[in-house]
Amino acid sequence: MKRVIFTCTLAVPLTALLSVSLAADVRTRERTTIKFEGMLGRVVGLFGGGKAAKEGIVSTSAVKGERKATMSDTAGQIIDLGEEKVYDLDLRKKEYRVTTFDELRRRMKEAREKAEKEAAKEDPAEQQKADPGREWEVDFKVDETGQRRQIAGYDARQVIMTVTLREKGKALDDSGGFVMTSDSWFGPEIDALKEMAAFDMRYYKQLYGEEAFGLSADQMAMVMAMYPMLKKASERLQSEAEKLKGTALAMTTSFEAVRSKAEMTEQANQGGSAGGGIGGMLARRVMKKEEPKQRATIFTTGYELQEVSTSVDAADVAIPAGFKEKK
Repeated sequence: MKRVIFTCTLAVPLTALLSVSLAADVRTRERTTIKFEGMLGRVVGLFGGGKAAKEGIVSTSAVKGERKATMSDTAGQIIDLGEEKVYDLDLRKKEYRVTTFDELRRRMKEAREKAEKEAAKEDPAEQQKADPGREWEVDFKVDETGQRRQIAGYDARQVIMTVTLREKGKALDDSGGFVMTSDSWFGPEIDALKEMAAFDMRYYKQLYGEEAFGLSADQMAMVMAMYPMLKKASERLQSEAEKLKGTALAMTTSFEAVRSKAEMTEQANQGGSAGGGIGGMLARRVMKKEEPKQRATIFTTGYELQEVSTSVDAADVAIPAGFKEKK
């Protein structure tokens, strides 16, 4: 099943954490992108992470009551929280398919299990080295750069948030670890966007529970199976975002694996192999057939608001006339 136009970014949960539900109608137009690297990119590609998602998609979303409809040029999706159903629309063929939340949870479980098997095939020996019982520390940094730009008619300020996971008592370059960076542009408080974000958060929590952090079910399963430490970084990023004022109008978020100095030295001595340990394993997955580097990007997501309004009709969140259900 491919639902690439509904791949959200971390911007959605982050915005929701700054908001409360206002029970109001809202319509938006936004552009989203997502790019997975290395092995993760190849595996996620099997579950809907295709060319369109990588190049970016412009879509419109409308929320009214318990329903949200998202539409692009060729596909659409309607989420009904009351019915616990998702309607996927093929706008070219004028067809739709219905999927229950229970079915989506089952697919997510299967996708996670498949990802774990794929990861195990990569190098079983390194899988055992990847969790040596280390204690991890989380560092957080916020940089208000002073830069400003106009986004969707609003004045926005740049805020760069960085979350670093490293071995307790050691520097990142010494121990290896992970870095999550969010380059965000915050505008004023926008009530309509708070309602949109609140709906998304209700959906993710109702469907996936507390683990959701902005990817589709299949993609999230891939990521969590291969990089379980991402959950800790994402949770810290979300908790710190609560302290920021305003609404995230645009955001680019990247997640990197970092090799330790020992792994880099071992790699150099072995003529370019990635070395052992968790940093080496993750970096090797991402950078196959590439020049050795200490840091390897696992994925990058992007989001930018283009337009927001509060005019929504019931027809905007309903299945279009003339569409037939595909069994």
